[in-house]
Amino acid sequence: MTALGVSTRDCLRLLRAALLGAGAELAALALMATAAWLLLRAAERPPLGALTLAIVAVRTLALLRGGLRYAERLAGHEVVLRWLGDLRARIYQALVPGTGYSGGDLVTRLVSDVDALQDAVLRWLLPAGVAAVVGVAAVAVTATASAQAAVVLAGGLLVAGVLLPWLVIRATGRAARENAPKRAELAERAVELVTGHRELVAAGALEEQKQKATRVVDELTRGEGTSALPTAAGVLVQLVTAVAVGLLCHASVPVTAALTLAAVTAFEVVLPLIGAARRVPEIRASAARVRAVLSEPAVPAGTRTVAEGHFRLENAGLRHPGRPPALRSLDLDLPPGKRVGILGPSGAGKTTVLRLLLGSATPTEGRVTLDGHPLTEYADLSEVISGAEADAHVFHTTVRENLLLAKEDATDEELRAACDTAGFDLDLDRDTGPDGEALSGGQRQRLVLARAVLAAPPVLVLDEPVEGLDPAHGDAVLERVLAQAKGSVVLVTHRPEHVDGFDEVLTLEDGRALPASAGGRPPGRP
Repeated sequence: MTALGVSTRDCLRLLRAALLGAGAELAALALMATAAWLLLRAAERPPLGALTLAIVAVRTLALLRGGLRYAERLAGHEVVLRWLGDLRARIYQALVPGTGYSGGDLVTRLVSDVDALQDAVLRWLLPAGVAAVVGVAAVAVTATASAQAAVVLAGGLLVAGVLLPWLVIRATGRAARENAPKRAELAERAVELVTGHRELVAAGALEEQKQKATRVVDELTRGEGTSALPTAAGVLVQLVTAVAVGLLCHASVPVTAALTLAAVTAFEVVLPLIGAARRVPEIRASAARVRAVLSEPAVPAGTRTVAEGHFRLENAGLRHPGRPPALRSLDLDLPPGKRVGILGPSGAGKTTVLRLLLGSATPTEGRVTLDGHPLTEYADLSEVISGAEADAHVFHTTVRENLLLAKEDATDEELRAACDTAGFDLDLDRDTGPDGEALSGGQRQRLVLARAVLAAPPVLVLDEPVEGLDPAHGDAVLERVLAQAKGSVVLVTHRPEHVDGFDEVLTLEDGRALPASAGGRPPGRP
């Protein structure tokens, strides 16, 4: 737990929450037993004084149960939520430098896996501790009336609270291991559908991506279809144990009824562990993934400054965990001033090449260098290479503020010139809305392109910059952008005519570069 950032103080606070929860459940158990004793004892018509203590106890226990339960929820959630906030920040800091994880896998590790750890504490560890305390107390009280009944109750609680959850964990372990990559794939598909919706519509690939996501959901549904048999078995154990306790107790009728209902109440604390056990394998896998992220060595801050600006990809490849390779064995030489076009269908690895050049992804094989050194050694990489990415963010502010991110000291004339080049004609003080929702898809795309033009980096990367625009208008915009670019250009596109006249054209398919004779250059190029 130390690797996950759980301090001694957190453990003590969790222990306090567990004790409060045990107190609440013991109050509920005592309330049920006392109420049963009170009803049956009252049926014998004793003097009122004989019932006074029980009446007061019922009222007190009812209030105590609610108060302790509230205090337990408050104490447990307070420490867990604070711990998860710190843990999520640590994971984010570990992921910021750029890793081999895909966008969906990043979401899984930053959101779903951390949420699973929350469930591990609130729905498994704390309830298990509370169930243990309540079970021991129930057995001890039952033993004062009948040792045989106490043994039966202890056996029933062990079966329902230990054996059945253990069997459930074993039964679901294999399915959880198989489903972990599927969940990562589902997260990846969801990210693609949300962030790349406009691009998928423009490329006519939206329905295909939806079908792929649906297939993953169907596979998960089939794999996670768990039987209600363990829970039913737990209820049966509860019934048999309660009947046995009632038959084996040789006390008065009120006491026997109280102990029987107390046994039933004790099982109500234990039985939820069977359902919670179904998530234990998933929680273990999530904890392992979180530890893997936190145990990765920190990337040292770069100190080099760029001299020449010569990029190279040498046998570079990238594979996301649980997914086919996104890119395999790619070689690319990008000296200053060279223009490279990248063609290929959706999912061929075109955007992955840009992410490697930008340093937002780290190759899992081969290497990417700038002037012969790894990209991580440079402090000014973003000043050398930038551009219009497909998933570039538009902030909820004005057009002007979004553009000034590229050049803080730009004048209004420079901003308007960049907008004219990108074909963006909205007022500079126009609000863009959350994530650019106040803009149309084409306007948002041209705003991102204008920001890239304004930055004017030595290496300009463009990821489908005019996809979805009117073909004639898009061609004119791209022509102006390329004419204004003075340094190197890396252009990803579906249309071969966009890279006409480029120094080199790569055609990717299934993450590999095709030979020039098999489509590496557009038809008619030497």
